[in-house]
Order: sequence, then structure tokens, then C-alpha cells
Amino acid sequence: MRKHDVVMEPPVPDFYRYGPDPIAFADWSGDTVVLHWHDGKRLSCHRFWLRENTFGYGGIDPATREGLMDPAELSDAMQMTSVSVTPAGDLRIVWQPDEQETRYHSGWLKHIAEGQHYPDSWLPKPQVWTADSLPNPPRRAAAPILDDDNALADMLNDLLCYGVCVVEQAPIEAGFLNQLASRIGPVRDSNFGALWDVKADVELAGDAKTNTTANTGFRLGPHTDLPTREVPPGFQFLHCLVNEADGGESTLTDGAALVQALKASQPEDYEILSTRRWIFFNRGPGIDHRFSAPIIDTLGREDIPTIRAFYPVRAFPDMPDNEVAGAYAALRRFHQLADDARFELTFRLGPGDIMCFDNRRILHGRKAFSGSGKRHLQGIYIDRDEIQSTARAVNRGQAAI
Repeated sequence: MRKHDVVMEPPVPDFYRYGPDPIAFADWSGDTVVLHWHDGKRLSCHRFWLRENTFGYGGIDPATREGLMDPAELSDAMQMTSVSVTPAGDLRIVWQPDEQETRYHSGWLKHIAEGQHYPDSWLPKPQVWTADSLPNPPRRAAAPILDDDNALADMLNDLLCYGVCVVEQAPIEAGFLNQLASRIGPVRDSNFGALWDVKADVELAGDAKTNTTANTGFRLGPHTDLPTREVPPGFQFLHCLVNEADGGESTLTDGAALVQALKASQPEDYEILSTRRWIFFNRGPGIDHRFSAPIIDTLGREDIPTIRAFYPVRAFPDMPDNEVAGAYAALRRFHQLADDARFELTFRLGPGDIMCFDNRRILHGRKAFSGSGKRHLQGIYIDRDEIQSTARAVNRGQAAI
């Protein structure tokens, strides 16, 4: 029988470090091992899951820390002949048919028992807000975010908690968003480009050459971008470079608060908005993005639904004719609620401000321009899973200090 060095800690199938958390005892019955800790935590492990997560031995590749075992290779011959807890408190298993001994780190197993492997682990719990509970969006200085993981964590946690954060005192330089994104995650491209401009001279606001209402002086009611996509971009970053126009104040509304209010006071509207579908599409030379979905799209998640509410690209009802009138009535009330002062924050972006928000949760808008003057913002999208990935990494890093 080939044995590991019992003095060394067992390696783990990821790139984190875990302190020892000795297992008290292990129950073994048939295909299942149940681990027990002194604090009452327990973890049930199927033999195939243990075999897949063996470090080396055809399980976890030591270089990539990814699984190597094709499920087709799982065999009834892979049986446990011995299950025990080592003197250090780690799990020890001997496998048939070759009597290979494997060990599993107690701290790694404990983090699973504590649920720290779930997608929402190491992330702040989202908090629903209204204009009363969050009269101003949280603000963070730009410079520390570029160099300090603690400052980066603060900003990302604001975004995941409230869905919004204003990064202030950023350089008034075109393209700075790419530098900020290098600290967070890959930029998501779209038909507007990876880095795009929201640039309007109100004297030219009626120019028919523009390909988006954002590049006019028109009012933009509360909306979310790119509902024409199967999964719209997760987060949006808008960097103010120039804002000389009269008007054009920014607005933000928490879609999660709207959903909460609808469920409580207008459940019929919520049912219509979350089930009746509309066809969204981008009209433009050389592009034809289309998607059919409800205004409130859970995408499998009831806690933070995706709001598809950009009326300039909502084109056709996709429902039986006898449901269209009711769908329009619910849609009208939804947008009136989104623009209600109880839910909507209104503020002015100044040069150097970066408005960051969850594009699938937060409805953003803009008051109409009046008078003369220029307004130039640059924007990028970063998907939600990139924000969450970086937040988990920096939050775990803080916890390990």
C-alpha cells in the first residue's frame, strides 16, 4: 500500500489556504461517509464525490486544481475499504481495487460543512432600498481602489449590497474606465463597443445620425440596458468627463424595492409583469438583436430578478391578444412607480464621478437637457459573475489576514 507522509497537511483541490479544523469522528455506511465536528457541524459525503475530489490519483489535477475524472469512468469497483480520522483530524480513506490511501484536509471539508462553497458565500447580502433608507448612493474615492484590495472590497461590496456606488475623484481622462476594469474583471463587449460614449451636445440633440436615445437631450425614464440580450450585462460603469448642460440629472431606482412593493400591494401586476412576455430588439444598421422575456425576469433567481425595462427597444407584445390591455396597464403602473419620488434618487454627476450600478437590478435614467452645453460620459459593462468573483477573492483575502 502506498501512503502519504502523515506529517504534512493534505493538499486541497483549490488555491485557498485552510487552517486545520479536526474532525471528531466519521460514520461510514455503504456509499456514504458522514463527518462530525466537535461544534456539531456535520457533512455527508458520497464515495463518488470523495473519489472525484481526491488530490491526484486521477481526481484533482495538482496544477489546474480541476477535476480529471470523466463521470463515465466512475465504477462500482471504486469502493472504500477503510474510513478513519487521522491523529491530526483529517479524513483518511483506502480505496479498492489498488489499496490506494487518500487524505482530505479537515479545514477544506469544514468550509463545505459551513456552506462556504455556495455561490452567495463571501458576498454581502443584498439590501433593498428606497429614497428614505438610502437618500444618497455610497461614495468611494477612486485612487485607493486602484492599489488597495481593502478599498476595492469596499466598493465591490457596496455594489453587491445596494446595487450602486459612486466612485469619485477619478481622473478626467477618456479611457480611465479600462484602468478601473483591470482591477475588477473583463469588460463585456456589445454592439456599442467595449468602451462607449454617451456624448450629447444639446444643440444637436435632434441629430438623426445617432444610433441611441442616450446620445440625445431627451429625457430617459428609469430603465435597464440591453434587455434585447438573453442575459443583459450585469453591471454598468458611467464615467462623467464633461457635464455643462442645464438639466440631465441622473436618477436611480432599486428594482428589487419595486418588486417587493408590487408583491405586497399589487400582486396581480407582479404576476403579469413576471409572466407576460414582450419582444425587445435593437434597430440598427447591421445588427438585429432580439429577445422575448417578461419585464420582471427571474432567470431562475427570485431574490434579485432581472428587470427588462428599456422602452425604446421594447417593440411588440408576445402574448395572446386578450392579455395585451392588462399587460399595458401593469406596465404603465410599473413605470409610474419606478419614477415615484419614494423610490427614485436624483443627483447630478460631476466630472470625475463614476456611477457604478447593477444594470439588471437598478433602473437608471436621466432628466432632459435644456439650454446649451456639452455632456460627455464614457461607459463599460462588466458581467455580474466577474464582480462576484473578484469580491469573493478580496473578501476571502481580508478574512485570511
